[in-house]
Amino acid sequence: MSSFYVHNFGCRATQADGAALECDLLGRGLSRAPSAREAEVVVLNTCTVTAEADRDVRAAIRRVHRENPACRILVTGCYAQRAPQELQGMPGVAWVVGNSHKHRIGEIVHNDCHPERAAFASEGPLLPAEALASTYIGDIFAHTELLAAPVFDGLGYDKTRPNLKVQDGCDNRCSFCIIPFVRGQSRSLRRDAVLREMDALVAAGFREVVISGINLGRWGRDLEPAQRFEDLVRAILERTAVERLRLSSIEPMDWTDELIELVAGSPRIARHAHVPLQTGSDRVLRRMYRKYRPWHYEERIRKIRAAMPTAAIGADVMAGFPGETDAEFEANRQFIASLPFTYLHVFTYSARPGTPAADMQDQLPVEIKRERNRILRELAAEKKQEFMRSLVGQTVSTITLSVVEDGRTETLTDNYQKLWLEGAHPANQILSARVEGLGADALVGTVQ
Repeated sequence: MSSFYVHNFGCRATQADGAALECDLLGRGLSRAPSAREAEVVVLNTCTVTAEADRDVRAAIRRVHRENPACRILVTGCYAQRAPQELQGMPGVAWVVGNSHKHRIGEIVHNDCHPERAAFASEGPLLPAEALASTYIGDIFAHTELLAAPVFDGLGYDKTRPNLKVQDGCDNRCSFCIIPFVRGQSRSLRRDAVLREMDALVAAGFREVVISGINLGRWGRDLEPAQRFEDLVRAILERTAVERLRLSSIEPMDWTDELIELVAGSPRIARHAHVPLQTGSDRVLRRMYRKYRPWHYEERIRKIRAAMPTAAIGADVMAGFPGETDAEFEANRQFIASLPFTYLHVFTYSARPGTPAADMQDQLPVEIKRERNRILRELAAEKKQEFMRSLVGQTVSTITLSVVEDGRTETLTDNYQKLWLEGAHPANQILSARVEGLGADALVGTVQ
């Protein structure tokens, strides 16, 4: 087999895993196909955070097999780790490789599986030998590897904004979340390795780099000696020449005063804080096994806003958690309305087999969950419009992306807003722009 195509589902950490897989396959002499229709091997790097994510993967498998019946499909990632039996018999699937063995996909594909089967059997239980797909699943909590790619040639999250994963896994046990059981324990990329990758990205010409992880703020806790996330950020600023560093999602308890001061005080760090909330109801937070209370979350958000008046502040929020009463939902809505969010990622609760929440009483009807999702999305849209209006007349820093349409260039501002600039501008340029007004879902402006 000589050509491959990787399709990633889900979060930035999965995107980074996909970049590492591409680098490995290219290094073994395979070539990247322009699409799944033209590839001999199609790698589906999956998410399993919701039932909808699982359905998307199964639909993709059927579509790839229908459009390219000669290709061999390799399914990996979180869905493959959680429920390989749901995937191994699907038409076209040749391999199911869990996160426990993801770091060996290049070897598996290159050698067409056969020489490795006996060796892999000692690392973790394989599924039955009569399975149609060769299946590699091991104990994820014994897994110590961390895939991290030198993200060149647009192999990352965005062609002008590569994503470097510096942490994987999670030691929290939120009652609704399957991620620890498919990603394993928290583990960190060593600081010297992070700095090497950052230097390589700068040398390749990238101007903005996003650093990410499954539980990013826990970076360094597993290292010897233990280190802090703030130490990593400071080292990147002091020892690399990256022009703009953007931090991915960080839990509220990890937004320390020191981290807020560091982000606010450096012109090289994007004014952007994504702080997962899930709910503003204290009672629901407790049933979720979250490690903070609404008062603590509010204090962190208000400190971030005071330190960075024009920063993007976003959150993940969940609608329809089991047992959520009308009063608890209203407390959540009012809490969100009271805080200076600029955007929200609204999710409908989805029961994940094996999690405590899936076995809780009072699972809500789907129509109630959908209605609560709608209410929160409308609130999010109002907050986004309010923030966008506040930026009209302001001068912002923005990076050009790769899309040019109708004589305009798509860009992303320092504070995480889509901005269309008049004129055609090369990608990967950091520009100063004046916001002139609002479009349908983005700002419009001119270069200063």
